[in-house]
Formats: sequence, structure tokens, C-alpha cells
Amino acid sequence: MVYLDCAATSLQKPQEVSYAVSRAMSTMASPGRGCHKPAMLAADCVLNCRMMLASYFNVPEPESVIFTYNATHGLNIAINSLVSEGDRVVISGYEHNSVTRPLKARGADVHVARSELFNKSAALEAFRKALPGAKCAVCSHVSNAFGFILPIREISALCHQSGVPLIVDASQSAGAIPLDFAQLDAAFIAMPGHKGLLGPQGTGVLLCNSEVFPVLYGGTGSNSATNLMPDFLPDRLEAGTHNVAGIAGLAQGVKFIISKPSDAIVKHEKKLCSALAEKISGIPDLKLFYDEGMNMQSGVLSVMSGRIGSDELAEKLGKAGICVRAGLHCAPTAHETVGTIEEGTVRFSFSPFNTLSEVDYAGDVLKKVLNTL
Repeated sequence: MVYLDCAATSLQKPQEVSYAVSRAMSTMASPGRGCHKPAMLAADCVLNCRMMLASYFNVPEPESVIFTYNATHGLNIAINSLVSEGDRVVISGYEHNSVTRPLKARGADVHVARSELFNKSAALEAFRKALPGAKCAVCSHVSNAFGFILPIREISALCHQSGVPLIVDASQSAGAIPLDFAQLDAAFIAMPGHKGLLGPQGTGVLLCNSEVFPVLYGGTGSNSATNLMPDFLPDRLEAGTHNVAGIAGLAQGVKFIISKPSDAIVKHEKKLCSALAEKISGIPDLKLFYDEGMNMQSGVLSVMSGRIGSDELAEKLGKAGICVRAGLHCAPTAHETVGTIEEGTVRFSFSPFNTLSEVDYAGDVLKKVLNTL
């Protein structure tokens, strides 16, 4: 099996991740719920992971690092905190349903700043035109469907100039592309733990630089005498029992990433993406969504065949041992922008653990599948 669906979940992880999960399940209780050893071990685990994330993303106050259940949970908190019914909200043309659906639920007036794929200047111009009068902006750092690296620093600067708070969806960049929270000056940055950060499913992180409003209410182990949520972070946003085992595993994933040079992972994934694009570029009737030179593209390559539907092609690849994802990838806005909304695409996405030999083999399998049609 060759696993090339890392934009959905990083299946291959450092072995220390699973070891840490197992240890936590057998030795740790719940942080803030007691002074006994299992509770204190859990508290230390959660604090150590929080501190590690704060250091890695350059968050000045570790309390502003919030543990969530996934990026969607974090984005809901961010949108709930900044957006009210009727507010004009600007989003990129490459957003995920975890952005568009919460905005719809809040009754926001959403304006999509559409721009050509892999075109940095067009993306900036679209935001420049759309921002006046906006109450909030939301932008993916990297498109999950096409790997387009949006110019997030420049977009943040435009938002700052317009006095518009920015929410960043770092689901496809966190852990691969260097991200400096203090330098970016966004209101919120949301990310999953189970993708580029190489942690278990059911983990996520929200970096906060704005007033916050919870979407979950309940016990926090603090201020227990009142029926109001605490007014301080992280407790205000971390109601209920932490996923301690997941956080223990996440800490090991982050530790692995920190051990690498800052741009090593994204360089490796881009190399694999370029190798696959070169391998399959000559296949008849196969369209590649590829930025020549990889200047504005991460380790994600979407393709579309003129001879077979994307879902059927992915199924055939899966039966041959190549794990990919097909369809709209929960990002219809991106496919509307690019013009692939009818069929979607087949997406190949890479991790630090994939190799050139795996990519070469996947290309051969794709050729074989399409040649047999």
C-alpha cells in the first residue's frame, strides 16, 4: 500500500506518537481534577504540549494556545467570536466547509474573493477589493483541494490596514510550512493535530489573539462555584475532559517536527509533488493542477481525467493499493473557483514519510489504470 492521502489524515507517524498515546491511557487521568499522581501526570502532559506549541508557533502567551478536537472546532470558536448575523465577511475562493458552513449558520453576508489558481497577485487584488466594509476575513493558508499556498502574510497586512480581523485556517500548512503567530498578527489561527502536526485524530489547536466566546460550556476544573465559564484562557475555551491521550501523542508529533530544519518538510513534500507531476504529465486526457516550479504550491497535486470520473478513478487506484481522495474534498468553494465543481478531482497528498520510489510506483499504477480504459 502507498498512502498518499495525507491532506486528510497523516496515517504514517513517528512511532513515539502511538507509544505516548498508549502510555497516557494507562497512566494519566484528567488535568485539573485532582492532586493525585495520575491527574498531575495529565496536567504536566497538557502543559508541556501547550508550551511546545507556543514555542513552535511563536505564541507569546502559552495560555493563548487552546486544545480543540479538530480544526473545525477551532474555526467555529473563531467565527463565533468575531461574526454576528448580517456581518460582511470576506473569504478566499479556496475555503473548506469548516469555514463556509459556520458562516452560513451565523447568518453572515459572505463575499468570496475569487482568484486564479496559483496566482499570488490576483489573490491579493481580490482581497484588496473585497475588504472595505468587512467585519472579518477568513483565509486558508493552503488550499486542501489544490495545494495553493495563499500569500497569507500579505493578506494579513491588507486586513490590518483595513482594520479587519483575520482568521487563518492552517489545516494544510501547520507542521509543514513555517508559521509565525506573532509576526502574522491574525486574530485566530486554527489547525488540526492529525495532519501536518502528525498527532492522533481528535486533536486540534486554536491560537488566539482576540476576545473569545465559547461554543462549549461545562466543567473546567476551575471557578467551579459559578455557572459562568471562566473569563481567562485557556479554561474559557476548554470545557469538559481533555483528550489527554491525544494530546500526549500530539506532543510527540510536534517534537518530531521541531527536530527538523524549519523548511525541510515542505521542501520534501514539494519534491515529491514535482516528481509525480513530471511522471504523469504526458498521460493523454489527464489534466494536472500544477504550479510549474512549485512556488505557490505545497505537497498536494490534484488531477482530473477526461476519460473517467474522479470517484471511479480513485476507486481503481485504491484497489491497486494507491490511497488517494476524490471528489470535492469538502471544499466546493475551491472547486467552483477553479471550475471543477462537476467532477471534482483526484488528490494526491504527501507527508514527510513518503518516498520518491512510492511516488514513482503511484505514477506507474495511474498510467496502467488509465491505459486499460
